Amino acid sequence: MATFVGIFAPPVIYRDRYLYRSPHRGIIRTDQFKGAAVILPMKCSIGPTQNTDSEAEESKRPSSIFSTYNWYAGLGALGFIETGYLTYLKLTNSDAFCPVNGGSCNDILNSDYASVFGVPLPLIGMVAYGLVATVGLHQSGKSLLSGLSETDGRLILLGSTTSMAAASAYFLYLLSTKFAGASCSYCLMSAVLSFSLFFLTLKEFGLQEIQKMVGLQLVIASAVIAALSISYSTQATQTISTSSAEINLQPFTTEITTESSPLAISLAKHLHSIGAKMYGAFWCSHCFEQKEMFGREAAKLLDYVECFPDGYKRGTKIMKACADAGIEGFPTWVINGQVLSGEREFSELAEASGFVLEDFNPS
Repeated sequence: MATFVGIFAPPVIYRDRYLYRSPHRGIIRTDQFKGAAVILPMKCSIGPTQNTDSEAEESKRPSSIFSTYNWYAGLGALGFIETGYLTYLKLTNSDAFCPVNGGSCNDILNSDYASVFGVPLPLIGMVAYGLVATVGLHQSGKSLLSGLSETDGRLILLGSTTSMAAASAYFLYLLSTKFAGASCSYCLMSAVLSFSLFFLTLKEFGLQEIQKMVGLQLVIASAVIAALSISYSTQATQTISTSSAEINLQPFTTEITTESSPLAISLAKHLHSIGAKMYGAFWCSHCFEQKEMFGREAAKLLDYVECFPDGYKRGTKIMKACADAGIEGFPTWVINGQVLSGEREFSELAEASGFVLEDFNPS
């Protein structure tokens, strides 16, 4: 870099006149000039500085706490915590805390769809969210992964978020078809996080770059959905063959131990009077819990239909009355033509049957 340095020097005296020596114009005469400022071009030596390439690279990295990569890290960390909690529950055979419709929530989390090729699904999710969070931190300037370039990091985020979004879409389809009427807050939260990360990727790459990558994304999404479909179809085949070969249940009854409240008795009488029916199976734990909710006296008043009165073994068909009603799971309530699957609270049964809780008078 060229630097101009001003040098002040005394004039050259020639006889009685002052002379000013200019580097460009030679000697200039002046009678009144008493000082001269000579401007000379000079090159300054370059001292030790920081690597300019490193500075350029750092300048490309986002510094704002609201940058895209920091959002990757934050959302990935949330997903890692959620799936880590579910992984712990899965490995310890514990029930999750489900604020809404807890019974069906745990049924979903403990179903055959909660694992892929024998690996717990929350564990796979924990690895995926952890990868996204780590790469996001690295891309934001933390340099956690040595040797990972920014281009490679962006490709990893593209592949992982596309896979997670495709898997979440498939799981939402299963939730609406295989678990109709059930609720799983953890499943919905994971879907929101996955789709949010995917939309961050679309924003990060931009429309023109995404158009070039759309073929790769379609391949990734198709591979994920195909792998999940193969896993679940294989598990279903193994479950059917195992259950058909080994299960041979004789009918049994389980004693109800709880006392019936006045509200439970009144609601049971009302359900009986309008012809509401509860369909179940003798081995169904949720059917028993539903009866326990009503208590001994009120449970006797319910129109309960046992779908396997002669027990269950290979080749046993469901009772005709249950088949005609289209029963697919237990317990199932049919109230005024409305089908309610799973355990139900008194408020839900009252609303479906037209029983007004506010008008209930214990006396």
